[in-house]
Amino acid sequence: MQDYKELLVWQKAHRFTLRIYAVVATFHKDEKYNLTSQIKRSSSSIGTNIAEGCGRFTQKELANFLQIALGSSHELEYQLLLSKDLNFIDAKLFLELEKEVGEIKAMLISLIKKVRLAP
Repeated sequence: MQDYKELLVWQKAHRFTLRIYAVVATFHKDEKYNLTSQIKRSSSSIGTNIAEGCGRFTQKELANFLQIALGSSHELEYQLLLSKDLNFIDAKLFLELEKEVGEIKAMLISLIKKVRLAP
């Protein structure tokens, strides 16, 4: 077990989730229970699964939850693309958010590899 708050990837994912919540607050109100809700769930799922994995007793379990977080980041990446294509966010903001989620994905992949190699 380790303190998830000390992981840089969790810190970045948490800050990103806060930003995502601010972004979707600008979406059309009729999207509140559709795309907005999905984006919030995907975003918060990244940090949530990192935290849950850190509370497990084995490296294998941690790696599994990190993979779930990675899946959520891929899901979020698509939802952001959809948001751009629906004109809920502009291309510039999309590129910024896509870059951030890409950095989180890269950090998760690196951590997953490290955890899998640990004894």
